Amino acid sequence: MAHDEIFLKKNEDKRLRQGHLWVFSNEIDVARSPLKHFTAGDLVQVKASDGKVIGTAYINPQSLICARLLSRKGNLKCGSNFFKDRITTALVLREKLFGKPYYRLVYGESDGLPGLVIDRFGPVFSVQITTAGFELRKDSLIAALVELFSPTAIIMKNDNSQRQLEGLDLESCVVHGELPDPLIIEENGAKFKIDILGGQKTGWFYDHRSSRALLATMATNQRVLDLFSYTGAWGIPAALGGANEVVSVDASEGALALAAENATLNGVANTMQFMRSDVFDFLKQARQDGQLYDIIVLDPPALIKRKKDFKQGYEAYRRLNQLALQVLAKNGVLISASCSYHLSAENLHEILRSSGRHIDRHLTFFASGGQGGDHPVDPAIPETAYLKTFFCTVSASL
Repeated sequence: MAHDEIFLKKNEDKRLRQGHLWVFSNEIDVARSPLKHFTAGDLVQVKASDGKVIGTAYINPQSLICARLLSRKGNLKCGSNFFKDRITTALVLREKLFGKPYYRLVYGESDGLPGLVIDRFGPVFSVQITTAGFELRKDSLIAALVELFSPTAIIMKNDNSQRQLEGLDLESCVVHGELPDPLIIEENGAKFKIDILGGQKTGWFYDHRSSRALLATMATNQRVLDLFSYTGAWGIPAALGGANEVVSVDASEGALALAAENATLNGVANTMQFMRSDVFDFLKQARQDGQLYDIIVLDPPALIKRKKDFKQGYEAYRRLNQLALQVLAKNGVLISASCSYHLSAENLHEILRSSGRHIDRHLTFFASGGQGGDHPVDPAIPETAYLKTFFCTVSASL
């Protein structure tokens, strides 16, 4: 069957022709293609104002990102073969990069699957769908995963605010097989127990893998402070790398309980301490108590969720970095990260420069990191690049 058509306004096809996949509602010529004719999730043929076919997209007339391109072809069928094909392509890259099946298997737009993220935990797949277009076709997606991998379990991890924007339910559930207990993955030679259903996002953050590996190489005999530690992904490799002491700080009791289990699992429980606290409060207290740490990891959750939160979020990053520098030992290392897309690498660079000057220290960057290869960046889609990490060494003022 032929797809319905949407026409773009004049000159609104440029970004798509350059490689982006999103069509905003204000780019559509609603006189020629009234949005009320479409149901959320419908496949549509996208056409330029001159009638040339740009490709096939799925549409959500209620959403600001009104359509997302799935193919440059105008007559795409979006069944299980489509998913099998895209996932197989994504798998080729992951198998080149990683020796074991623990990685982000599908990273949305970069893998030609906008609105879909799949994390692989060995035989278990954690799936996050954020759009009506793929929600409607999740049976085909599940069938493709079952056929390709014969997984032990597939979990739909739906507790994501983006789903609300698309009018979708927020209930997470096991949709295939049975979740093994415990579920244990490996990263950088460490083992981690994962709570998919109760954890944040898909249950684990693979994105910092390479930066954590770098931390482990310099942790020998160091006193390490891991802020926003979550379940120990930074702290445990540091302990395995020979740290004298690792202090993990997080506001979540559940995350710290899992981190403590992970410390035991890796035989480093004696090196690690777990503090349940607000990070700002912890840092203020540590400064008052004269505590100093040789290495500080500052990897907060996204403090700027939307563009309009920028000012407030920027200020929070600035305060955190400044407070962290005040409890850093002489010639210490600050690993400062941001996963907020709206805080650019230049913004974080400037926060670190000004914070170093503010407390009269000589701060230099000796390494930088970003998202791992299982979060590939599409050069036409700036939104696919979100993670930045600076490794700073901080000494007395010149």
